[in-house]
Amino acid sequence: MGNTTLIIMAAGLGSRYGGLKQVDPVGPNGEIIIDYSIYDALRSGFNKIIFVIKEENKEIFKRSIGEKIQRYVDVEYVYQSLEDLPEGCEVPEGRLKPWGTAHAVYACRDVVKTPFAVINADDYYGYSAFKAIHDYLRGVEEASVDYTMVGYKLSNTLTENGYVSRGICSIDENSYLKSVKERTKISRFSDGIKYSEDDKNWQLLSDNSTVSMNIWGFTPRIFSYLEAELQLFFKGLHTNPLKSECFLPNVVNNIITENNCRVKVLESREKWYGVTYKEDKPIVQRAIREFIDKGLYPEKLWEADYNE
Repeated sequence: MGNTTLIIMAAGLGSRYGGLKQVDPVGPNGEIIIDYSIYDALRSGFNKIIFVIKEENKEIFKRSIGEKIQRYVDVEYVYQSLEDLPEGCEVPEGRLKPWGTAHAVYACRDVVKTPFAVINADDYYGYSAFKAIHDYLRGVEEASVDYTMVGYKLSNTLTENGYVSRGICSIDENSYLKSVKERTKISRFSDGIKYSEDDKNWQLLSDNSTVSMNIWGFTPRIFSYLEAELQLFFKGLHTNPLKSECFLPNVVNNIITENNCRVKVLESREKWYGVTYKEDKPIVQRAIREFIDKGLYPEKLWEADYNE
């Protein structure tokens, strides 16, 4: 125990943003959102970083972030490839879109040997989230099926510039996850927060709903479950072969339903910031500026030697 890995999922196309949003600067000296996540992760005690990327983007990720942090932490790159699939699964003709967040984690199966956390590259989570999940992971054995996630208040995770995807959570009295359902279109309206599955019928959600922001804590045992879930996903792929994705929250939900794991929910009061849309960037920049002015981050994040 003691070693912990952070997987950063950064292979998405960024279609709603209109570009490679993961490396778009938001800090005063060219820092990107991942810079602040890694800074918080290192302060919390994580000692290995894995970037899940498309192979053609490796050089830009190395220049943008990898070369800056490699003197502080072990860095590795994993490629999320359409062809990297469990036995019996095949890529449909014409498929270009990545297979989703569950597949992104599955791509790391050969390089992760310790308890690990998973995050999105383009989301700001806050130091307290990394501290909480790291402290939890330090207390679990590598073969354990006791997992965790950091849950956020739904109203703290929205953008004013369009819809977002969130995993809506149900939690029991002991703060364990009962279920999580991925809702791919959530937006704020004048009469409340709502979601839709068809762009026509909108259902109301509570502002105080706990949601998954894809910050999960697992052990290597999860990889065997991911392989089995991906095989099930491919059996039903014929309904939408070019766009269907295997979402990590849905996989976790299935594992819970089958009583194969427990997931402790660690509540966060942090406000989410992210760049789902280009219009979100100035909001993130202002927030980072405020954090620096409050002393939460140095002006130049990686200029001095990092002190844990």
